[in-house]
Amino acid sequence: MGFHPRLTPARSTANESPAPAPQDYPDARRGFLYGFGAYSLWGVLPIYFKQLTAIPSVSIVAHRILWSVPFLLALLLMGGKTADLRAALANRRTLAWLALTATLIGINWLLYIYAVTSGHILAGSLGYYLNPLANVLLGRFILHERLSRLQWAAIAIAAAGVSALAVGALAQLWISLTLCVSFATYGLLRKLAPVDAVTGLTVETLLLLPLAIAWLAWHAFAGAPLFGDNRTITLFLIMSGAATAIPLILFTAAARLIPYSTLGMLQFLAPTLQFLCAVFLYDEPFGTAHAIAFGAIWTALVLYVFSLVREARLNRVREDDLACAET
Repeated sequence: MGFHPRLTPARSTANESPAPAPQDYPDARRGFLYGFGAYSLWGVLPIYFKQLTAIPSVSIVAHRILWSVPFLLALLLMGGKTADLRAALANRRTLAWLALTATLIGINWLLYIYAVTSGHILAGSLGYYLNPLANVLLGRFILHERLSRLQWAAIAIAAAGVSALAVGALAQLWISLTLCVSFATYGLLRKLAPVDAVTGLTVETLLLLPLAIAWLAWHAFAGAPLFGDNRTITLFLIMSGAATAIPLILFTAAARLIPYSTLGMLQFLAPTLQFLCAVFLYDEPFGTAHAIAFGAIWTALVLYVFSLVREARLNRVREDDLACAET
């Protein structure tokens, strides 16, 4: 889908500051609305890009990159982060790192657009449902983070669901798994990159911009219309930059106003809305294999969220005990 930063729970230690109390978030209601708006917009993006089915997927992504650049630059300017952008562009190691993540997000965007315009929104939503669990696995085997028994159980149940889909609907499974793996790997690499979310995405789109311009120029030279064959399609292509940037603006605003744990619970809203669009708005096939797979993955996500809630409560208890011991 559109880019949104990966959310992972921070692990508390004895040396870390206690988690902010509710009174530390005086604008929490407004922050929740911003977060709800961001994930809601990401969830209904299929409706937007469905209007562009007459345009090749690569051209849609090229326009999305092209028109995202001015919005992201404006966002950096409003946030006073232009110095961060200059620093990232001047650092060869950072540029090399972001060139890799740009490749991954480019693949993810292209496949997502293909899924939407070719009638496979359901496969796309499955991929993004799997994403948090893929993040957990990468954290375990790449970052050597410890997993609880509940998290291992969630992964096992999700794997069983994917296996059921492999038996009954293999034709679309590659879309789900590629979206999941590309975005989870992207999230891991961005977690390790020394740049914030907006600056990093701006550099990534700038790195992809020459490819986008080259594709559009070649497409126009071959005789294809650069902006579609009517004003409506042209407007949708131009506004794809806003469709990328506006949810991100809402997300960054929400991240400053509410705890990340609250924002993390909202991340499942986007694939849920995509699922509803696929089944009820666009009548995509939903057979027994899909029911088993989604049922298993929803069960896995319930276990996953429960494990996060329980871990957060245990961390608060440890912090309270530590505070009492120090007094």
